[in-house]
Formats: sequence, C-alpha cells, structure tokens
Amino acid sequence: MAQRVVSIGSRSGLHARPAATFVQAASQAPLPVTIAVNGKPPVAADSMLGVMTLGAGYGDQVTLTAEGEQAEAVLEELATLLSKELDA
Repeated sequence: MAQRVVSIGSRSGLHARPAATFVQAASQAPLPVTIAVNGKPPVAADSMLGVMTLGAGYGDQVTLTAEGEQAEAVLEELATLLSKELDA
C-alpha cells in the first residue's frame, strides 16, 4: 500500500472548484484512491461528497492512499495537484 501526505495548497481548502478538480483527477486514476484528514476516516477520492465532508482547509495535511501496480505514480500526481492553488 502506498501513501502520500500532502498539505492543501488552495487558499479556499478543498471546497468547490479545488475539490471538483481533485475529484475529477482521482476519478481518472486507474485504481481506487482514498483521502483522509487527521481524526476522520478515509473517503473515496473520486467522491465529491466524500471529499467535501472532510472539511480540509488551506495548509491542512491529508493522507492519500492507494494500492496497486501504479499506486506510487498516481499518488505523486494527485499530491502534486493538491499542493497547488486550484482556485485561481
């Protein structure tokens, strides 16, 4: 199982546009990915409702998890996306 911890780079956190951008990217991944914020159970990264319920704000650290042959590459791509300002 591969994991990446990344800080949210969008000033608005994982809300509205940044969440939609992330969920779209996660839904195109060739394997299931989960995302979690400290103290909350992980949710499917391709679920808009799940990602929004995390309430992840700017600078919060989230943990991405995936399992499979391409897990490392998929998590690296999604982590890079989350670390950027996605609400511009």
